[in-house]
Amino acid sequence: MSDVNPILSGSAQSIAAYQDAIEQSTRAVVEWLKQPEMYQGKTVEQLRERINLDFTSQGLGNQAAIERAVEYFLKDSLLVHHAQCVAHLHCPSLVISQAAEVLINATNQSMDSWDQSPSATIIEIKLIEWLREQVGYTAGDAGVFTSGGTQSNLMGLMLARDAFFARQGHSIQQNGLTGDLSKIKVFCSESAHFSVQKNMALMGLGYRSVTQVKTDAFSRMDLADLKAKLAQAKANGEQVMAIVATAGTTDAGAIDPLADIAALAAEHQIWMHVDAAWGGALLLSEKYRDFLNGLELADSVTLDFHKQFFQTISCGAFLLKDARHYELMRYQAAYLNSEFDEEAGVPNLVSKSLQTTRRFDALKLWMGLEALGKKQYAEIIDNGVTLARDVAAFVKTQPHLELVMEPQLASVLFRFRPESDDMAFVALLNQRIGDVLLASGSANVGVTESDGITCLKLTLLNPTVCLEDVKVLLGSVKDTAEQLLKA
Repeated sequence: MSDVNPILSGSAQSIAAYQDAIEQSTRAVVEWLKQPEMYQGKTVEQLRERINLDFTSQGLGNQAAIERAVEYFLKDSLLVHHAQCVAHLHCPSLVISQAAEVLINATNQSMDSWDQSPSATIIEIKLIEWLREQVGYTAGDAGVFTSGGTQSNLMGLMLARDAFFARQGHSIQQNGLTGDLSKIKVFCSESAHFSVQKNMALMGLGYRSVTQVKTDAFSRMDLADLKAKLAQAKANGEQVMAIVATAGTTDAGAIDPLADIAALAAEHQIWMHVDAAWGGALLLSEKYRDFLNGLELADSVTLDFHKQFFQTISCGAFLLKDARHYELMRYQAAYLNSEFDEEAGVPNLVSKSLQTTRRFDALKLWMGLEALGKKQYAEIIDNGVTLARDVAAFVKTQPHLELVMEPQLASVLFRFRPESDDMAFVALLNQRIGDVLLASGSANVGVTESDGITCLKLTLLNPTVCLEDVKVLLGSVKDTAEQLLKA
């Protein structure tokens, strides 16, 4: 067997190869971090033409493979830490998260059984216990780390579905879906994440099972419309399986009235799931924690740590209020979570997860919390919310810039507003502003819609970005708009 690319092991040869590969990669990353451009500006067509696979029969060796990765991947990657990169919920990462990735990757623990991940299993359980405490749940460890919001939302909806049928004496796990499925509904707001529809389709209930509740002027679920739609569903002979509330909508950062929704859900005996993939970061906030009041009333909660917790992708969690609902999805495999293990108190996390093989992503959050401490973590989370408010105040002072909505979390929705009554023209102009800025490699600004208005979006997650940086970006928006208008 060739020793060009040895398996990572304790041999002297393997250790030397590992050190060389890591050092070469680290040097390349350091140089990449220093480049001033946010993006090299290559188009889709240019990248397709440029990138070619080179799988030779003998192999290139580690050094050449890394060099090619640097040339064709790293150099043409977006600098997510750049001050002008503000389009998406795509955060720069903590240095300590990068260090955690080294440990995660080298050890390659699999979180499906204790004998594949002994210390990792205990650390994850303790973190879940801590996260439950932050939410306001009772002591326990009902929850699991996930790949992110879509998977966590799937777990919430799946358990809501299974609990709904279990109350009627039917086991989905054993017997599958039954009855008139067209009568089963899930409610969410018009601004909820698309994963609600995606997951309902995946579970066999389809898009038509999702009823969208109207939102108010700040993209929050409208309680009056929720009540009306609940009454209409009852009149139609429909049954509401779950209400999905959102704590941090993708564009506006809106947080639905959680406590009021929870009261309605309890009144109608409906499962309440909260998608707090973004807004859940406020669990650590010193200024804005009260925005999440009512979260503790939810039956299940989605959290993401690769957003405003600044962890590398991927890192999320699902929390379940009542541990007994995990019985609805439990499956025993003799080689992973045997009855013998359970009786002996061995914690095998496969029973709590949709995944079997799973990375030890919890390490990143643990190391982040230990390295920064709660106070510094709170400061960098709060910085984005405060900065968004400062940016909004500045936008209001600028001619031809229009604030579309007051910020709620760390996003600002605005548009360039020329002197024109042609709204289609204004919409296209703002779309083209975003496209031109990215093509130039100078900035990445989001383009979205809010209440029918095409607008630009700044997602201000980066704690190193200040108001002056955003002013530079807004200057680029205005300059680009003026160039487009002249053309």
